[in-house]
Order: sequence, then C-alpha cells, then structure tokens
Amino acid sequence: MATARDWKTARHADGPHPVRLSDIPGLNQVFSDAFTERYRRDGMVGVRVPFLNPAIWRYAIEDAGSGAMAWRGERDEIVAFNIAHRSGIEGWMGPLAVRPEWQGGGLGKEIVRAGIAWLADDVTRVIGLETMPRTMDNIGFYSGLGFLPARLTVTLTLDAASGDGAPLLYGRLASREKDDVLSECLTLAHGMVAGYDYTREIALTDSLSLGDTLLVREAGRLVAFALCHTAPLVEGRTREELRVLKLVVSDPSWFERSCRALMDYARRSGTRRVAFRVQGEYVDAYARLVAMGARVRWTDLRMTLAGYPEPKAERGVVLSNWEI
Repeated sequence: MATARDWKTARHADGPHPVRLSDIPGLNQVFSDAFTERYRRDGMVGVRVPFLNPAIWRYAIEDAGSGAMAWRGERDEIVAFNIAHRSGIEGWMGPLAVRPEWQGGGLGKEIVRAGIAWLADDVTRVIGLETMPRTMDNIGFYSGLGFLPARLTVTLTLDAASGDGAPLLYGRLASREKDDVLSECLTLAHGMVAGYDYTREIALTDSLSLGDTLLVREAGRLVAFALCHTAPLVEGRTREELRVLKLVVSDPSWFERSCRALMDYARRSGTRRVAFRVQGEYVDAYARLVAMGARVRWTDLRMTLAGYPEPKAERGVVLSNWEI
C-alpha cells in the first residue's frame, strides 16, 4: 500500500519558471498556507498568516529579476517558490515556501538548491537566509543543505518623533541629482564592505513609491543612508511601520543622528514607529538603540552557506534586511 509520503514523492513539480507579476495571488496563497502551517507545528494553532501587500511582492520580484523562481503543479498552479536576491557580492534568499501538501517529497531541497545555483556565480561572495530560531526542523533542514548558523537578527522599534529639521530624502531630489546620489551611496557602501551595492533597491523603491532613502550629510559629504519602506507589508493594512531595509553608516558617531532622522521621517510619513533589523555582529548599534528606548519585537536566525560567510564592516554599521 502506498503511503502519503510515497504519493508526495511520486508527484513532480515543474520548474523553476520565472515569476510573473500575474503570479502574485498564487505566491500569496502558498506563502500564507505554508507559514500558517509552520506556526501550527510550532504550537501556535490560532495564527493565520495574512497575504502580503501586492506592491511588496512586486518589489521583491523586480528586485530579484531572474532570481524569482516558481514551481508549478499538474494544473499549472504555483506549489513552491524561491525569491533570490543579489546586491553586488551579497546574495540571499527570501521569501521561499512550499505548499504544505507538497512538503516531504524533496521539493524544498530542490528550490533551495536552485537558489544557491543562481547565486553561486563568480561575483557573489555571501549567500544567506533567515529562519525562525525556535524552529529546530527548519534549522536542521537548511543545515543539511550546507547552511551554518550565525548570530541572531533582532528586530527593534523606535517610536516616531519630531527631529531638528526636515530629513533629506532621495525621492525629493531633482532627477538630474539622483544619479550622482546613487554613485555616492555606492561609494559609501563599498567603503564599508567592498562589493556591496544597494543602488538598484534605492532606485526601485523610488520608482514604485514604496518609501524612500534617507540621506545624512556632514559638511556636504554623505556619511549615512537608510533605505526604508513605508508601504504596509500586509495586504489591506494601514501604514503603521517604517521598515529599514538597508542602513549604512560610515562611523558610529553618525548612528544615533541617523536613527533620529528616521524617527522624524516616520512621523512625517504617517507611520507610528521605525523598525530596525539589527544583525548580532553590531552589538554597539544594538546597545545604542536600546539606550534610545527601542523595544525588542522579534528575532530571526541568520544562516550563511559554507564558504559564503557574511563580512562585518570594519568601522561604522551596515545593516542588511534579508526579508522583504
């Protein structure tokens, strides 16, 4: 007699296929079903993971380009996906998910290996992902594919508050100035960690009107920038949180000033708080946020593929969100 696992193994998902914008409803369904089931297995039976904002999916798909991959079932429905991103030498995967009824037959391994294959070229030096630290089977699953646990990423929030002056924002610059500012952002990021490049994400966020990039200058020189989204993460929700996706600060002395400018931008943009995802390597930045009154909200475990570790900036701070 065939077991349920035999039946799953016998089925074959077709892929990877490029993800289209028209696939967003299917992606949302797989995402919601898979993560709701994950919470149920962890004992959180009453949790139902909502659909993500379609605008956020569009950002993820366009940011990933050919790294946005989907697998389809017999009726051409999406049964799994992996959205792999590259920012210069930095590569990461997320979100990625397999429909609950398709789990257990090797499809999860297939989509992760496809992401690794897409990222592991001559340029990429970092390959990573984040998972829930309390979920032992997730950690074991990724470890079996060559990923090693690093430190926690801790999400902290600061309440919106008025600042000393209006923040300087990339989106408010004249078109002729934006190219020069992108070059400055590239130079600053590269100076912190050689090969890092967030200019595509900055331009895409601006073109899709999802948020903005805050610029901090001293004596005319760019000393920090923060790429952040104000668009609601969840479909149908109001704007509540300004999410910092990338934060590059050239020297620790500019960190608090950058945070306070973000708090002011949050107030002006109609969001209640600023969310920072702080990698555990940057303990001084974490301590500074706590001293400013930040509240700890969530933790994720950072994992990197063996041979593709994540570097730490020798000075200053480089926070890179491996979530959309």
